Amino acid sequence: MVGTQTEERVTVGQGERRERIPTEPMSWQAITLHILLCLLIFYTVYYMIWSICCGIFRLNTCGLLTPFEFKTDPSFSSPSYLAKVLATSLTFFTSGLLFAVLLRRWVWDYAITVTLAHVLLTVAVMKEFPFIWQWWLALARDLLLMICSGELVTFLVCSDADNHDGDNF
Repeated sequence: MVGTQTEERVTVGQGERRERIPTEPMSWQAITLHILLCLLIFYTVYYMIWSICCGIFRLNTCGLLTPFEFKTDPSFSSPSYLAKVLATSLTFFTSGLLFAVLLRRWVWDYAITVTLAHVLLTVAVMKEFPFIWQWWLALARDLLLMICSGELVTFLVCSDADNHDGDNF
């Protein structure tokens, strides 16, 4: 449930018992700020990885509209296509890790929100809806990669994620 915080209490006696107690909901300002920060992280990471891929694949052009292009011919023999696929997949994976560090919970929710915002921005920038099934398949795969990487880090590292105050960083 987005916007609600939970508090975990441990009772020691016969054994350890963990119970989650809902507390006050996060403010809409904090949620909006987190979404904007996640979008900033996502596109910053994308352009950093894209510039590295341009160098690795020795591409002549590295355009600013690259994250929104879906019309590239899907061929694994094309260095441009390979660079875009690699940059996108690495961006989603890395963003999931960074979202976990920033948010420490609800990575899946913010990952879906950022991906939907990316689709809307793609439609707005390209002035066309992407009907290419390979693009949607890659997007779904990368979204799953982002969610799994972020949630795994949250589960393994951020053991006190439920005690994190969403309004404070």
